[in-house]
Amino acid sequence: MNWADSNTALESFLPDWIETAAEEARSVALGMLRERGRGAVLVGVARLDTALDVLLKAALAPPRGSETLLLADRPLGSLGAKIALAARLGLIDPAVEQSLHNLRRVRNGFAHSTAPVRLADPPYRDRLRDSVAQARRNPLWQPMQTILEQHLAEQTGCPEAEHDPGLQSFVLLITILVAFVETAARLLSPIRPSLSLTFEEGISRSINATQ
Repeated sequence: MNWADSNTALESFLPDWIETAAEEARSVALGMLRERGRGAVLVGVARLDTALDVLLKAALAPPRGSETLLLADRPLGSLGAKIALAARLGLIDPAVEQSLHNLRRVRNGFAHSTAPVRLADPPYRDRLRDSVAQARRNPLWQPMQTILEQHLAEQTGCPEAEHDPGLQSFVLLITILVAFVETAARLLSPIRPSLSLTFEEGISRSINATQ
C-alpha cells in the first residue's frame, strides 16, 4: 500500500470526527520512519514538544508582544514544564500526562547515553509499557498499525524496525499523541477566566468566561 494513498483504508475504520487527526498521524509517522535508531526517538519527542507548544498557545490568551513564554530559555520552555502546564489547565488527563513524562524520560535516556540503546531494552520498554497499553485503546491505533506494518513490509531499506522491536509501538504512540494534541489545538478557543484585575475597577468580571 502506498502511504500517500492510504486515505480510504483509514476512513473505512475511523469515524468522521477524527479524520483530521488521522491526516496528522500519517505525516508524523512517515517523518519518524525516515529516521534510524536514536534519531527516531529524538525526532519523535521533538515533534511532540512542538505539538504541545501549539496546544498551549491555542489555550492561552494571545501575547501582547512577541511570543516568548514557551521559548527554550524561559521557565515554561522545557518539555516537562509544558506537560505540567497542560495538565494544570485541564488540557490532558492523568494518563496522557504520565505518558508524556515517560516519553520525555526515554528521550533523555537516549540523548545522554553513549552506548548503543534500543527501545526494546528493558528500561525503556518497561517505562513505555503502560503508555502503549493505554494508547492501544485509541480508535486510531489499529488502522495506523495496519498501515505502518504494510509500509514497513514494502521498505527494503528499513532494517531498524527488525533491529529494535520497540520502534513500531513507539512510532504509533507518538503518532497518536501528536495527532490528537494538534487536532485539539485546532478545536480549542483561548481559556477566559471569570475575572481579571484592572486599575480602574479593581476586579473586572468577564461575561465570556470559559465554563
